[in-house]
Amino acid sequence: MRRLKGEATVKPSVDGAIIGPARVDRRTKNLLARLQPGEVAIINHRDIDRVAAEGLVQRQASAVVNAAPSTTGRYPNLGPMLLCSAGIRVLDEVGPDVMGAIVEGQRVVVEGDRVYRIEGDRRVEVGRGRVLDLGTAEELLDRSKQSISLELERFASNTIGYMKDERDVLLEATRLPDVKTDFHGRHVLVVVRGYDYREDLAALRSYIREVKPVFVGVDGGADALIDSGLRPDVIIGDMDSVTTEALLSGAELVVHAYEGGVAPGLERLQALKLPALIFEATGTSEDIAMLLAFERGAELIVAVGTHTNLVELLDKGRKGMASTFLVRLRVGPILVDAKGVSRLYHSRVRRVDLVFLLAAALLTMAIVIALAEPLRVELSLRWTQLLNAWYSLRQAIF
Repeated sequence: MRRLKGEATVKPSVDGAIIGPARVDRRTKNLLARLQPGEVAIINHRDIDRVAAEGLVQRQASAVVNAAPSTTGRYPNLGPMLLCSAGIRVLDEVGPDVMGAIVEGQRVVVEGDRVYRIEGDRRVEVGRGRVLDLGTAEELLDRSKQSISLELERFASNTIGYMKDERDVLLEATRLPDVKTDFHGRHVLVVVRGYDYREDLAALRSYIREVKPVFVGVDGGADALIDSGLRPDVIIGDMDSVTTEALLSGAELVVHAYEGGVAPGLERLQALKLPALIFEATGTSEDIAMLLAFERGAELIVAVGTHTNLVELLDKGRKGMASTFLVRLRVGPILVDAKGVSRLYHSRVRRVDLVFLLAAALLTMAIVIALAEPLRVELSLRWTQLLNAWYSLRQAIF
C-alpha cells in the first residue's frame, strides 16, 4: 500500500514515544474537566501558569502538546517547570494548525519533536515542535526573571491607564447587585481557585467550624468549597469554569458580565433555568465579591486563593490591576488574606508533651483508685488472686 508523505506504519510499541487519546481545547481550564489519566493534552496556552500546570499534573496527563510557546520570557511563569518536574512530556510551539488537525478522543503519538495522529495502522504527522525538558525550563525561567523589571514598569503604566475605566468599581458601589444573602455583621470567606487554595482551606478548618462564615465562591472557587465539604452561599463569576454540580447546589448566583451583559456561562444558566443576577463590571470577579461583601456590611472578609502579586495577575492575563488596587484600598480595614496560611505554622507533637500527657494520665488513675473504695477493693482482690496463683505455680514446679 502506498504511503502518503508524513505517514508511517504504527508499531505496537514505540521506544521513547507516548501514545494515548487526545483531549483538545484552546482553554486549558475547560480541557482539565475532561482530561483522564494517561491522555495527551492538546492546548493553545501562551505562558502556562502555575494553576493550569498543577491541574495537568493532578489529572495525570501523559504529555502536553502546546500550540503556543509555554513561556515567552515576559515574566517568570512556573507552569513549564512544574510540568517537566512531574515527568510530563512537553512539546512546545507546535503551531496553531495542530488544534484542528487532531479530533477530540483520537489516539495520538508524541515522539521526539513530532506529534502524530493514528489512522488505522498508520500514523500521520500533524506537527513539530520543541521538546521542553527540565533543564531548558529552568534556563527559560532564570532568563525571564531578568525581564521582570520591564514588565513591572509596563504593568504599572497600564494600571494607571485603567484607573479611569475601572474607577466606577470603587466610586459607584451603589450599582452592586441586590443579593438576598445576608452579609451584615458576619464573616465572609471569599474563595478563588488560585495558588495553594486547598492547603489554605484545610488550615482554616477550625476557623470555619467555629465562626460559620458566609461562603462566596468565585467561579471555580465554588467547586473548591464543595470539594472541601462546604456549600457555597453565593457564586460570583462569568460562570465559564463552574461545574453543574456547583450551580445546582442552591447557592445564589451572580453573573459577572462584560459590557453589554455578555458572559461566557450565561447560556448554561438559562439552559438549566437557574435564576441569576447579572452585574456588568470591568473589574475581576474576586474584586466584585469583596466589594459586595464590604458594601453589604460584612464584619470581616477572609480571602483564599486570590491574586495579589505581579506574577499571579500576569498568569491571569491581567495587564493592569486598577480594580484590584482600588478595591483593596476600599475593603482593606476588614480584609484578611489567608494566602500561605497553611505554610505559616505546622503543629508538632513534642516528646516532652507526650511525657506530660502520660504522667497526667497515670496521676489521674492513681487519684481515682485512691478515692474509689470499690475499685480499690477490687484491685486488691485481683492482686491477691494473682499472688496465690504464682505461689501455687512455684509449688507445682519445685
